[in-house]
Amino acid sequence: MDCDLLVIGGGLAGLVAATEAIARGLKVIVLDQEGEQNLGGQAFWSLGGLFFVDSPEQRFMRIRDNLDLARQDWMGSAQFDRPEDHWPRQWAEAYLNFAAGEKRSWLHSLGMRWFPVVGWAERGGSLANGHGNSVPRFHITWGTGPGVLEPFVRLAREAEKKGLLSFRFRHQVDELITTNGAVTGARGTTLAPDPVQRGGRSNRNAIGDFEISAGATLVASGGIGGNHDLVRKNWPVERLGKPPEFMVSGVPAHVDGRMVAITQAARGSVINADRMWHYTEGLRNWDPIWPNHGIRILPGPSSLWLDAEGNRFPAPAMPGFDTLATLKAIKATGYDYSWFILTKAIIKKEFALSGSEQNPDLTGKNIPLLLKRLGKEPNAPVKAFMEKGADFVVRDNLEDLVEGMNALSGEHRLDTKRVRAVVEARDREIDNSFSKDAQVTAIRGARNYLGDKIMRTAKPHRLLDPSKGPLIAVRLNILTRKTLGGLQTDLEGRVLEENGQVVPGLYAAGEVAGFGGGGYHGYNALEGTFLGGCIFSGRVAGQSVGK
Repeated sequence: MDCDLLVIGGGLAGLVAATEAIARGLKVIVLDQEGEQNLGGQAFWSLGGLFFVDSPEQRFMRIRDNLDLARQDWMGSAQFDRPEDHWPRQWAEAYLNFAAGEKRSWLHSLGMRWFPVVGWAERGGSLANGHGNSVPRFHITWGTGPGVLEPFVRLAREAEKKGLLSFRFRHQVDELITTNGAVTGARGTTLAPDPVQRGGRSNRNAIGDFEISAGATLVASGGIGGNHDLVRKNWPVERLGKPPEFMVSGVPAHVDGRMVAITQAARGSVINADRMWHYTEGLRNWDPIWPNHGIRILPGPSSLWLDAEGNRFPAPAMPGFDTLATLKAIKATGYDYSWFILTKAIIKKEFALSGSEQNPDLTGKNIPLLLKRLGKEPNAPVKAFMEKGADFVVRDNLEDLVEGMNALSGEHRLDTKRVRAVVEARDREIDNSFSKDAQVTAIRGARNYLGDKIMRTAKPHRLLDPSKGPLIAVRLNILTRKTLGGLQTDLEGRVLEENGQVVPGLYAAGEVAGFGGGGYHGYNALEGTFLGGCIFSGRVAGQSVGK
């Protein structure tokens, strides 16, 4: 036997599982089809948001949160309704207790710290027991994604120096080895070295093969977002309409879903494959790292959201409120894109871009650079997209803006009079401190939260107020991101067969396992729960394997 635990995937979930297993005295090998420069996987590119319940940061920001409220929000969002949701529901309950309990103190003991202003992501915009976060819970890690990875990379490297862990990069698994009904390792192809930058598409040139035997094998290979054919195959047509013909990729090409079918061939059961989480505010990256590289806007609540023909979306399809309801509304129009119309005053305060590389202040822990966000101009990454991004139009008046929008799309679907009527109707609702317009009411409600008032929500104003300009239009593409379903696992991280029996020797963690159980989010995510799910499911598996 080559090791006690073979981990397939060197991302966050795999690293957490590996380091937890090593702490129990197990010898570990970590395989990854990519090169060493990609250690940490997708988590490296993230904003580093984590979901906590009743944290010191929340209390500092005068947010009253508790486990009962978080459970109400989670279950109202998950909407579990299938017999196979047995294990996802149990994982959700376990994760909520973790998020309200030891999660923060444990991560703090490893060296993680968080930005003091808690973000209010995925606000829902419907009923109290429906989808969405009732309160802000999105805690941005100081150092963003790299800051989340740092303690686990450090622990793994320390174990490597002691001979307790071995990394095998450029090892592509082709088959899980089964012996007498139990998974006992993996075999596959050794790929040629490739100096491509982190996140770039690497070669698949075979230079050899390998076989590794293990006491237990953990699959932590991530999702399918880089494989658009697989995304379309699993797309829930009955809920979200026809799959998009054009999407941008929120993850690198190597997030290809290969290990899903390979694990199924070893009797692993996949459930809830039709549940997925793709964003509606995707931009084509003007400086791409991977093919079709997309960047997500993290919007505040004030931008006016129009469909491809200039019609305004009704609530809850508002910026930052209900991702899948908005995706469904966009697809119902028959087009794969939509538009924001906003002002410079809004973009300066409300636009953030997802990704560690788009937030050099937070990633670099640079306080002077961070304070520039409070200045009179948009931060440098946003300004670069305004000037160089293929999806931006900036003009001084509405007529020129609509002309530019039509030129950008090449479809000339927008009528200036119709767009003006929509914008002016919205602007008339601004004069009073109350309104029948759901979005205007939501904007004013957001500013009742101190964090939004300081950093994330512009003071309400007319879009056609020239002093707040220039006007800006942004074409929004659908951006692939997360798989919510996946390999079915019990509360020890053991992979199950379709009949519910354990596949001996086989574990799964992270996105490939639906972040726990085969889909602990159910139908909707609350944000900050993807990295957290990788950490939690990896920790559970690492503490359970071999017992």
